[in-house]
Amino acid sequence: MDNLLLTHTSHLWLFTLMVLGIIAVPGMDMAYVVASALAGGRKLGLAAVAGIVGGGMLHVVMATLGLGLLLTLYPLAFTVLLLAGSLYIAWIGWSLWRGAAALGEVGAVPRLTVRQTVWRGAMSCLMNPKAYVFMVAVFPQFVRPDYGPLGAQAVLMGLIIASTQILIYGSFAWGAGSLQQWLRRNPAAQVAIGRGVGVLLMLAAGWTGWSGLHIAH
Repeated sequence: MDNLLLTHTSHLWLFTLMVLGIIAVPGMDMAYVVASALAGGRKLGLAAVAGIVGGGMLHVVMATLGLGLLLTLYPLAFTVLLLAGSLYIAWIGWSLWRGAAALGEVGAVPRLTVRQTVWRGAMSCLMNPKAYVFMVAVFPQFVRPDYGPLGAQAVLMGLIIASTQILIYGSFAWGAGSLQQWLRRNPAAQVAIGRGVGVLLMLAAGWTGWSGLHIAH
């Protein structure tokens, strides 16, 4: 019993480190949080984080029910999903680039309400192929019948994922949001950062889409 508990604890620490490493790597979700915070301050930045956390919880539910694995068994559905997600984030990036001279009024992101920002954050997470790969290839390795009820294990690991997302993405939202007032007083910097974030979003979308297609095929 003691050995089993020790093994389970070790696996949870390993899972936590893997989640930390994956979330810390810049990607579509992180870029969306930064873009939202720069456009709408900490309020929208944290709203984006809330949406992404919600999307992450849905990933956990789907992985537990086996839906994530089912999706990967149908390459066409997986390909459509990742392309839709990549195009969606690329569109937000293009909107930022196009309207960078007035970052506070950029097309899609700054005019969103908190509810809309949360919703789009969830969609960004749900359309992220990196999350599906993690849930199919990694998540099942840490869910074992001898560790207890599968539902309880899924809840625990879901909390680990959510806490890590809040810690990392929340830090970016807070930091980027603090720049908003300064940007309003510095038009040149506003344009440069707005375009920079737009390019980052488009690059993240392109890289994620290419990587997902490579994995799918």
